[in-house]
Amino acid sequence: MSYSTIAMHNTSYQAHTTDLSEEQVWILAAQQDSRRFEPLYNRYYEAIFRFVHQRINDKHLSGDLTSEVFMKALSSIKSFNSQGIPFSSWLYRIARNILIDRFRRGKNERVVNVETSALAGMAEEAEVDGVDEVRMNRMLQCLENLPEDDMQLIEMRYFEKRSFKEIGEILGITENNAKVKTYRILDKMKNLMTAVK
Repeated sequence: MSYSTIAMHNTSYQAHTTDLSEEQVWILAAQQDSRRFEPLYNRYYEAIFRFVHQRINDKHLSGDLTSEVFMKALSSIKSFNSQGIPFSSWLYRIARNILIDRFRRGKNERVVNVETSALAGMAEEAEVDGVDEVRMNRMLQCLENLPEDDMQLIEMRYFEKRSFKEIGEILGITENNAKVKTYRILDKMKNLMTAVK
């Protein structure tokens, strides 16, 4: 898959740490009465909007899609069962599925916002020696050619600074699997970067 834009932005992401007992009270209340969904909406709207906007780069459309995420969450709140997965991860899964569906239908081009320092961190973890402008450009080329699933892992880990645990929760895989897959992608990118002279 190719991506329409690789823009350089300095965007910091921080995962929400939530008091799960408080969150559970809100979830149970919303499951009993959908009008009591508001605290969950208020707590997570901004984070889900940023997640969507990071990939769509259209503020108005990002707002519409974020609303769609919360409408789907509200309509299926009664079937939500955390099983150790935070509510926020469930919302991110819904957002991810809405975005994937939209991209598959060709409604929008996928955008990847890249932070220069994140590229340097990726290069360091991939053990790429002598990171200069040429290697950074090669890394950008590698990113542009990654399959969507690989790009999501790289994006969440390096550009959104998510833990492997959170990535696993969002993608529905184990923390270890998220880590292994991410490092395999980095190895593949390193091989591509060093193969190109």
